[in-house]
Amino acid sequence: MASFSRRVLWSFSCLLRQSHPSFHRRHVFGIFKGSWRQVLSVGLGASLCAIPVGQRSEPALSNDSLIKRAASLVADSTQTLLSQTTYALLESLTDYTKAVYTLLSLQKKYTSLLERMNSNEESAICQVMIGARVQMKKLLEEYQKYEASWARAVSLSELAAEAAYQAGADYVSVTVRNHIQLVQIQVQETRELAVKAESMLAASQSEEIIKTVTEDKHNPPDGGSPSEDVPEAYLRED
Repeated sequence: MASFSRRVLWSFSCLLRQSHPSFHRRHVFGIFKGSWRQVLSVGLGASLCAIPVGQRSEPALSNDSLIKRAASLVADSTQTLLSQTTYALLESLTDYTKAVYTLLSLQKKYTSLLERMNSNEESAICQVMIGARVQMKKLLEEYQKYEASWARAVSLSELAAEAAYQAGADYVSVTVRNHIQLVQIQVQETRELAVKAESMLAASQSEEIIKTVTEDKHNPPDGGSPSEDVPEAYLRED
């Protein structure tokens, strides 16, 4: 580097000597006096700038890290599936419960008016009740379909949580298990409302049957008296 700088200075000095001899004698050494360090630093910097710098490559991920990432992706996917199936199940359960309460209301109204309705009114309300039962059955089938999908999603999420735990992704595993527990509580609470509605409907239907049988005994179709239902053995004289 020093020899290169000297050659540059010598060439420049010769050029000045040929063109302006007086300028060379008075100024050339004054210009470069005390500036060797600057010349060397500039030359070294220019030399370094000409050297291409290679890009740093990130270290390759280990197999354990790749497995952990894959387990996390699977866990995210199963959580999405579980959320969607849970939403569908809760919505279908709510609609089914509403249908049960609708039929329950009609059932109670029918039972309360049983003694005061004529045949036309009874036939009309029976038709409405039949339509309500059909709707309730349809919503029950839909709810059962989503319940099966939800159960599969829960099983997949449990497998994903176990896979994440085995891969070392403990936080992901805990998150998935907490999500499973949360949706199970939500579904259980909504299912209990549906079961309560079904129990009330069954009780109302039993009440209607008992009331209908009682009415039939007090009002025989052929106009006979209630005593005709008493067995003959109790009517004979000894």
